[in-house]
Amino acid sequence: MWKPDRSSKKPIYQQIVANMERRISFGEFPPGSVLPSERKLADQLSVNRSTIVQAYEELRASGLVERTKGSGTRVCTHKWGISPKQTPNWKQYVEGSTFLPNLPFIRRIREELRVRDSVIDFASGELSPDLFPNAIIRELLQKQPFQENLGYDNPQGFSPLRKSLVTFLQQHLQIQSTDSSILITSGSQQSLYLITQCLLSPGDAVAIEDPSYCYSLPMFQSAGLRLFGLPVDEQGINPEDIIPLYRQHRIRMIFVNPNFQNPTGSVMSHHRRLRLLEIAAELGIPIVEDDPFTLTAFEGAPPPTLKSMDTTGNVLYVGSLSKIAASGLRIGWLIAPQAVVNRLTDARQQMDFGLSIIPQWVAKEFISNGHFEHQIIQLRKALLQRKNELVSGLQAIMGTTVTFTPPQGGLNLWCKLNCQVDDYKLLDEAIKRGVLFMPGSIYGSDHGYIRLSFARPLIEQMIPGLKQLQTAIQIHCK
Repeated sequence: MWKPDRSSKKPIYQQIVANMERRISFGEFPPGSVLPSERKLADQLSVNRSTIVQAYEELRASGLVERTKGSGTRVCTHKWGISPKQTPNWKQYVEGSTFLPNLPFIRRIREELRVRDSVIDFASGELSPDLFPNAIIRELLQKQPFQENLGYDNPQGFSPLRKSLVTFLQQHLQIQSTDSSILITSGSQQSLYLITQCLLSPGDAVAIEDPSYCYSLPMFQSAGLRLFGLPVDEQGINPEDIIPLYRQHRIRMIFVNPNFQNPTGSVMSHHRRLRLLEIAAELGIPIVEDDPFTLTAFEGAPPPTLKSMDTTGNVLYVGSLSKIAASGLRIGWLIAPQAVVNRLTDARQQMDFGLSIIPQWVAKEFISNGHFEHQIIQLRKALLQRKNELVSGLQAIMGTTVTFTPPQGGLNLWCKLNCQVDDYKLLDEAIKRGVLFMPGSIYGSDHGYIRLSFARPLIEQMIPGLKQLQTAIQIHCK
């Protein structure tokens, strides 16, 4: 993002004027469009609001923009000889599509992360850069000769990578598969997107966990699906809840995250897993198992996946490297029956002709040479340390303000605030204090729940971040 040059002799407000003129002339802000508010632009550029006021006043004096009370600052429609009739109504185009934007909470959090480097980030559901296997990836790129064709690869995915996954998943998760039953995707979200677009139709009813990550994915609403919640407790969902939903709404698919569930961190009990598989088989309903966290189990053997227990072929299994190795590689996988793989492969070929061969090759080398196993061992130790730091910090700083159950794996801790609080006001207050978290309402919960990631902030940031968050909570708790 452009920033003013503070070493330049040219006044900062004039630099901002020149930058805005350039963006307007290039069509980034077409005639009639609204410019960022003075406060927002000041935050983005790390300048005083008075500097933005001065810059906007200069733009207004030049006739390039106009200010309307209550409507903000707009680009004039008559500048550069452009009449309103010649300008597309971009607002109508942007707001009129069937693909919905991200929730306002998520957009606000991502915007803060983009413009503020110093923020303490309990919100992001990914690893901090120091937990990525950066050195190993650099070594692979430097020492291993890349000899693959740079043309379009098989849209189902790089065959050697799929074969490496077959071996790895069998050894570490007891999942039996073949390379022809695996589709390589750009991550779990692309797998879910392909499933919602290709295997379901608008108006179909699906069951999801409540609270659930799925609530925060507008792709479900964009696909026109009807969402019905399955309450999550410390043992996961209760499979018996599926039966009345099926009878009343004819549920077509069940989406679950049984191991270290996002956001609650719960693990589905063995009895409930067996019963879920039994009910799904009796009713003929597919189960989509989203499994980003099983391999992060802090101590002992990880809990079994539904896919490893599936004897009827009901489970579509979704995994990725994003949460446990390298989100930037954009490598995920979907294990499904051959007919499903073929259908989704055809659809993704229409989208992008398949993934780039380069990150797939890197992922294959990373997995087949044992680096992935090493990464998991080191990651478990690091996550356990960070989880313990967050838990002890919560107990010392917040005391009875929050209630939580420490998770045994995953990246997140789910907290209930023991007072009434408005999510919007609490997040706004926390942002002012340089702290980010995920409000529980993003996941379908009532106000008064928060999700804290312990994988993203550095250990030395946790206590200062919790102190600022506690102050924000005290201000807005009723």
